[in-house]
Amino acid sequence: MSNSRLTRQRIWDRLKAVARPDTRFDMRFAQFIPDFIGAELATDRICALPAYEACRLAFVTPDNSMTELRRRLIAARVPLVTATYNIQRGFLYIAPDAVPEGAEHYAAWLDGIEHFARPVTLEEIAGLGRFDLMATGASAVSVDGMRFGKGHGYFDLEWGMFTDLGLADDATPVAAIVHDVQVVEDHLQMSATDIPVDYIATPGRLIRVARSERRPRGIKWDLLLDDEIQTIPPLRELARMRGVA
Repeated sequence: MSNSRLTRQRIWDRLKAVARPDTRFDMRFAQFIPDFIGAELATDRICALPAYEACRLAFVTPDNSMTELRRRLIAARVPLVTATYNIQRGFLYIAPDAVPEGAEHYAAWLDGIEHFARPVTLEEIAGLGRFDLMATGASAVSVDGMRFGKGHGYFDLEWGMFTDLGLADDATPVAAIVHDVQVVEDHLQMSATDIPVDYIATPGRLIRVARSERRPRGIKWDLLLDDEIQTIPPLRELARMRGVA
């Protein structure tokens, strides 16, 4: 078993004491990134950042742990892009006026968001402008900003697509919201496709990561199978745009 898989399994064992079960997957953390006790406190730390206060367009992953951040962005009428589960149906956009007052919490849930958001292509997202803040959950994250997702690299793909189109770059603030038990104190070596974060928010603290290397840009097409490209609509769209497929 690889070190990353061992790290995930160790964290998943700890998470059982603080995670909130998913309605579909219960505590099967290989299938989703859970919400957790204290997520509201962790979100407070992100909302206190200048990057949040100045945000005019945000990308937030559909992870359960990001529900409270999505709710606050919706309530603040900040335009929001998120992905469908495993990017299987592409991306969704919530316009500032799309959610009636009082429905923000429902709209932030994965089931509820479908009632207020509209599907958007990469081309349409490009028309919205650059992201001022990107935020993601994680199965685990190291103190030097290396995050472990469910093991499929979806956030890395999302980052690759957005940087290809100039919607994000190395200066774009990237935040992770996790529980304290999900923070790995080791300093880990990152691969060519890993996207380190700038901030790690937990119920107990905010870690500001001092990155020493630039993040990768674009999609590493040679690392993807054709089946992977064809089953993720935005990847398929970008491949056509770039003459890859």
